[in-house]
Amino acid sequence: MPNLATADTAERLAALEQTIEDLLSEAKRQGASAAEAVVSNTTGLDIAVRLGEVETVEHTRDNGLGISVYFGHRKGSASTSDLSPDAVRDAVRQACSIATHTQEDRCAGLAPAELMATEVPDLDLSHPWDIPVDDAVRLAIACEDAARGADPRIVNSEGASFGTTAALAVYGNSHGFVGGYPSSRHELSCAVVGKDGDSMQRDFWWTTARAPEDLEPAETVGRRAAERTVGRLNARRLGTCEVPVLFRADVAMGLLRSFAGAISGGNLYRQTSFLLDKLGEQLFPSFVRIYEDPHRLRGLASAPFDGDGVATAPKDLVADGVLQSWLLDHYSACRMGLTTTGNAGGARNLSIGLGSDDRDAMIRRLDRGLLVTSLMGQGVKMITGDYSRGAAGFWVENGEIQYPVEEITIAGNLADMFKGLVAVGNDYDFAASITTGSWLIERMTVAGE
Repeated sequence: MPNLATADTAERLAALEQTIEDLLSEAKRQGASAAEAVVSNTTGLDIAVRLGEVETVEHTRDNGLGISVYFGHRKGSASTSDLSPDAVRDAVRQACSIATHTQEDRCAGLAPAELMATEVPDLDLSHPWDIPVDDAVRLAIACEDAARGADPRIVNSEGASFGTTAALAVYGNSHGFVGGYPSSRHELSCAVVGKDGDSMQRDFWWTTARAPEDLEPAETVGRRAAERTVGRLNARRLGTCEVPVLFRADVAMGLLRSFAGAISGGNLYRQTSFLLDKLGEQLFPSFVRIYEDPHRLRGLASAPFDGDGVATAPKDLVADGVLQSWLLDHYSACRMGLTTTGNAGGARNLSIGLGSDDRDAMIRRLDRGLLVTSLMGQGVKMITGDYSRGAAGFWVENGEIQYPVEEITIAGNLADMFKGLVAVGNDYDFAASITTGSWLIERMTVAGE
C-alpha cells in the first residue's frame, strides 16, 4: 500500500517547484537578466496551558514567497503570502519595478553556477506529527504538573507550551537550479516560579527535535524547569573580583554564537568585527576545534544547500586553535574578493570539540569562582570584542557549589576569553543547533556590590 503522507508531500513539493519555475519564467519574460526565489508552505499546531488549564490552541497554515530579480547588477525584491498565479506575477512585476530604481552594485547577483548543489541528500529532517489536540494538551499539562509537583517551593507557573511544525521549502534560480525538501520541528517547554521566604525566582527548561521520539519526556522537562528554579532561590550578591568563570553548557552556546557572528561575512566586509584579518591566526588554545556539520542527520540546522543554492559541506572553522575559515554567502564573499563558503543563512550545526570532564568535574576544575547559569542583556560589542553581561549563577569554593548569586555583571573581551579558554566539558545534554559543553574561562571581572 503506498505511503499516503509521502505521496502527498511529493505532490506538494512538485507544486512549489512549479511555482518557482513559473516565477523564474515570468521574471525572464519581463526582462530580468537573472532571478532567484524561495517559496514555502508551513503547517503547525501550538498549545499553551497554565495552571492546568488550556490558554490557547492555534492551528497555523502559512505560505510564503520571496523573489529577487537582477537587471545586470541592479536588484529588486518582493514577497507575498499568496501563491496564486496572479499574485506570483504581481510579485515579479513589483520586484522588476523596484530594480529599475536601485543603484548598481557590482556584487548583486547569483552565486556562481558551478557552485550550485547537484543533489539534495535525504538528511532525515521530516517527521511530521499528526498529534490530536487533546493529546497535545495532555502532554503540555503533564509537563507543567511535573514542574509544579517537583518541589513545595514551586508556587506558581508561567505555563507550558507545545508546538509542532511541518514545512516544505523550495529554492530556485535562473541557473536552472531548483531544490527543495520537507522538514519538521517539535518543541515542549515549561517555566515556573519558586518562592522561599522573601526570595522569588523563575526559570524554565525546554526540549526540541526533528522527530517526536527524540524529545525529552514531558515529566523530565517539567522537573528540570523546577530544579533550575528552586536552585536560584535565596541568591546573594558578590563583591567585585577577578576570578575564573564557568559558563554552563546552555549559556556557553552564546559564546559560540558570538564567535560565529565575528567571522560572518556581513560583519567582515563592513569591517565591524574584532576578528577582521585574523584568518590563519591562533584564536584559541591548541586543543580547540570548532566545526559545522550541515549534513548531520536530524540536525536542527541541517540543510543540503544554503540560501544561495550553494552546496553545503562539513568544515572546520577552527583547528588546533587556529581560525581556518570565514562564514560567507555569495554577496559578502564578493565584497571581500573571495568565494562563498556556502553559508548564506549562517553556520549549520555549529559544534566545538567536547572534553572529557562532566559537569561535576568541570566545577571541581573551576575550584573557586563563578558558575554562570543565566545571562541578561546584549552586552557584546562586535567591533571591539568587549563583553559585559548581567549574570546569575552560583559561587563555587573548593570545587563545590556554595550558594546562588544574582545581580552581578561579568566583563571581559571575547578575544581574551577565547585565548583564556581552559577546558570544554562533555556536559552537553540537550538538543540545539549549537553543540557545546560548559566553558571554563581562565579569568574575568565580576562586578557586584
